[in-house]
Amino acid sequence: MSAVVEVWRGAVVESRHRVSVAVCDAGGRLRARAGDPRLVAFARSAVKPIQALALVAEGVAERFELTGPELALCCGSHSGEPRHVEAARSLLQKAGAGEEALACGPHPPLGAAAAEELRERGLEPTRLHNNCSGKHAGMLCLARIRGWSLVGYHRPEHPVQQRVLAEIARWTAVPADEIQTAVDGCGVVTFALPLSAMAGAFARLAAAARRGEPDAALVVQSMMRNPEYVAGTDRLCTELMRVADGRIFAKVGAEGVYCAGVPGAELGIALKVEDGAMRAAEPALLGVLRALNLLSDEEMAALERFAAPEIRNTRDEVVGQIRTEMTLEPADG
Repeated sequence: MSAVVEVWRGAVVESRHRVSVAVCDAGGRLRARAGDPRLVAFARSAVKPIQALALVAEGVAERFELTGPELALCCGSHSGEPRHVEAARSLLQKAGAGEEALACGPHPPLGAAAAEELRERGLEPTRLHNNCSGKHAGMLCLARIRGWSLVGYHRPEHPVQQRVLAEIARWTAVPADEIQTAVDGCGVVTFALPLSAMAGAFARLAAAARRGEPDAALVVQSMMRNPEYVAGTDRLCTELMRVADGRIFAKVGAEGVYCAGVPGAELGIALKVEDGAMRAAEPALLGVLRALNLLSDEEMAALERFAAPEIRNTRDEVVGQIRTEMTLEPADG
């Protein structure tokens, strides 16, 4: 079966984005699919919750008494809002490091209001405003607790990245020596994985959290109880977890990647918009969740602005809409 996100202008389809989807259970079995469920793609920021598991497993959360918002920020791609900057700064303080230790470069906040506030104050964005600063600060905490050098923590050969790779291999069930890597936009390692492996990892994480396994439960609960730290104001990761009220956790990745876990059903979802268009990723994820009957009509209505975004021109007139055609094929194995 196929999944496509269409961009309509007036009554004409102007563009189409093809999407591949994998839905797996905690045993790694493929339960539903669209396009190529074994498409290999860089997971990018979608696997931050798995990367954060390495911190928890090594005792970082306990030793440094990480708060729920701080751990959620380690899992997140935040909007650079003041609360996000403060949480990242707190993580750095716990690591005994300054902002200069962060390997991620500065960029304007992803949140429009946060970016505008900086401009109005005549301030330049800092590394703390980088949407990945929580992940980086968490990695510095890991280096500190293990007595590893803080310098070069982002490089593939550093023990921090080797430890994270081991965690990725564990949850995806892909041997570490078979995982291709490259450099992510924030400077750390990113992992090329089949969509089915990403979906399997989120299903295993969902199942482990539901069973009450401490590390998995802590990571998942931090995300679902503090969704505003996983993304930010008017972002889908945040709003979906609020609307689903503890039934779904989700994480976006660059280049059209999205992953989600469903503890109640012990399912994992991974998708890739094959041309990398981010405008198609949010409608695609909601299309998958609706096709799986994981969101009610009322919940979909609350998320309509993400499911079918309006297209506006420079006069702020509605001139089109983004729509999803999602048909999932049942699969077994």
